[in-house]
Amino acid sequence: MKKLFTQYSLLGIFTFVVMGVNIHNIQPVFSTSPQDFLLAKNPRQTALEFLNQGLQAIQTGKLVEAIAAFRQATKTDPTLAPAHYNLGLALRQGGELQPAAEAFYQATQTDPKFAPAFANLGGALLEGNNLPLAIAYLQRALELDPKLGFAHYNLGLVKEIQKDWRGAIASFQKAIQYSPNSPEPVYHLGISYLQQGKIEPAKSAFNQAIKLNPQYAEAYYNIGSILYSQGEFDQALDAFRKSVDANSNYADAYYGAGLIFVQNKQYREAIKVLKYARNLYQAQGRNQWVSNTDKLLIQTQNLEKNLNN
Repeated sequence: MKKLFTQYSLLGIFTFVVMGVNIHNIQPVFSTSPQDFLLAKNPRQTALEFLNQGLQAIQTGKLVEAIAAFRQATKTDPTLAPAHYNLGLALRQGGELQPAAEAFYQATQTDPKFAPAFANLGGALLEGNNLPLAIAYLQRALELDPKLGFAHYNLGLVKEIQKDWRGAIASFQKAIQYSPNSPEPVYHLGISYLQQGKIEPAKSAFNQAIKLNPQYAEAYYNIGSILYSQGEFDQALDAFRKSVDANSNYADAYYGAGLIFVQNKQYREAIKVLKYARNLYQAQGRNQWVSNTDKLLIQTQNLEKNLNN
């Protein structure tokens, strides 16, 4: 029982959610009509026009147009920190990690007291696995603004990678204090408790994460893993089903359900969900788990044959 719990408790740790990715709130200060745009008298006014165009594009879901407008704003006035910052957020949203980090860095250079820029730069570097620089920028963000919840969260993720569970717990608790409506710090608090063997606090944290986000597949999954390790198979199966309902491509939940079906000698059901899990693992490039699932499938198929003979 313990083996499943240990294997799965680490899943998702390296999936980083860079919190605070809402576009920096800059209210439009000029009309965007062509006539007014042509009448702009200096680079700052023109840059603000481009910045406002980018913000409007983001609000309508036009990411490419937003990036182009933010880039133009930074070229027109390289000292406009919000333009660099919002460019970084837009690039990050588009999956362009290195350019996003460069944009955040430029925002910190143009405004050395811009705490969210330091925090998002740290988050981007964290995702790029540059931990020393990530720590430095996250700590700088917190020096500037000790109440910046997502900086505490990203610093907690660094400590999670370093297996500094006490430090991670402290950071996630701070993140929860300052960002009480964000489910991610609560979930990762649960992961950190889990690694310390504190099962009930972990379960409580996962349940709280689900209250904040009822579609949190990973939280349901970890509750299922805990229940499995405690021999509560029916409840564990229900948690795995909820995980799948939240994310139909969450292979680990199918694998966990397969183990329960094997435990209950429901071999046909086990084979069905394990095959589904294997196909998902294969599509996701998780080759080790393809191999693990194939081995369990063979064992389960042999058990079914023996049962029928």
